[in-house]
Amino acid sequence: MIDLENYMKQGEPEQRERGYIWHTAIGLQKADGLTTSDYLIETANKNINGDITLEEARKLIDDYYIAKPLPADDKTRTDEADKVSSRVSQILAEQTFSFSPAEYITIHRRLFEGLYNHAGKIRDYNISKSEWVLNGETVFYASAQSIRDTLDYDFAQEKKFSYKGLSINQTAEHIAKFASGIWQIHPFSEGNTRTTAIFTIKYLRTFGFDVTNDIFAKNAWYFRNALVRANYNNLKLGIHATQKYLNRFFANLLLGENNELKNRDLLVTGATNDLVNDTVNDTVKITVTQQKVLNILKENSDLTVLQITELIGVSEATVKRALSALKAAGLIERVGSDKTGHWVVK
Repeated sequence: MIDLENYMKQGEPEQRERGYIWHTAIGLQKADGLTTSDYLIETANKNINGDITLEEARKLIDDYYIAKPLPADDKTRTDEADKVSSRVSQILAEQTFSFSPAEYITIHRRLFEGLYNHAGKIRDYNISKSEWVLNGETVFYASAQSIRDTLDYDFAQEKKFSYKGLSINQTAEHIAKFASGIWQIHPFSEGNTRTTAIFTIKYLRTFGFDVTNDIFAKNAWYFRNALVRANYNNLKLGIHATQKYLNRFFANLLLGENNELKNRDLLVTGATNDLVNDTVNDTVKITVTQQKVLNILKENSDLTVLQITELIGVSEATVKRALSALKAAGLIERVGSDKTGHWVVK
């Protein structure tokens, strides 16, 4: 891993800055359940130490996957995590920014060019996404026909907004609300959260905030789940959209607060019976805990037993029993070893 503690204690200011940029870039990949390779870490350390430039680091990563492409059936998307990390680092190192939808779209293109055929393109179809934090439900995103108009409107309103006279707390909450709004529009088919995070970081810098720090790096998935909760209503179950989780994140990010950021706190409740019908097959009955594990694996198939334990707040033994039951029911399958493999949700 990048030895940030060592860089902070012994490194030059330039090393510390580069270290934080890379730490943020790598951590943000967890927003989409991706993990970088050891080669990416080695390359990042070379740049942090001043041995190579960011441009050289990006080229090394690109050339690495030209020489050693992942197998066609590989689902780890490690190449995406590595390439996007190097591109995030480049963008965060640049002292440039324009507050506009065009900048937002350009960031998406720069992050995913060559990885997605829709890089830098607004989606032209409607989407839904099963969210583990919503027990498999989805946020309602903007319709494809309204994306551009809605995006232009949100940017225009934000541009007109005056922060004069606001406290730092009020400023943080308002920027969080703006970020939540453009995320919910979901202009892009994939990579929406990472693009929103990078744009938000760049925007916050224009206010004088130094936000290339551990908060985004260590809590990227929390950031995504907080955006989900800020945009989900289910009045039938008594669930209302709430920005409180996102505000906690931004309070830590901008105000130096130390709010506890636990993903399991965001998980919606509403199931009253320990037995629920599995939606894949009406003849299969699974427990609420098993359903939670299943929902989590749908969103991130690379999670370990310990990570799942942390997310749903049960014992390791309970998670192992749930995984065994789901495997026996034919709902999940383990591909590869326990250490380097991943789950496939059937």
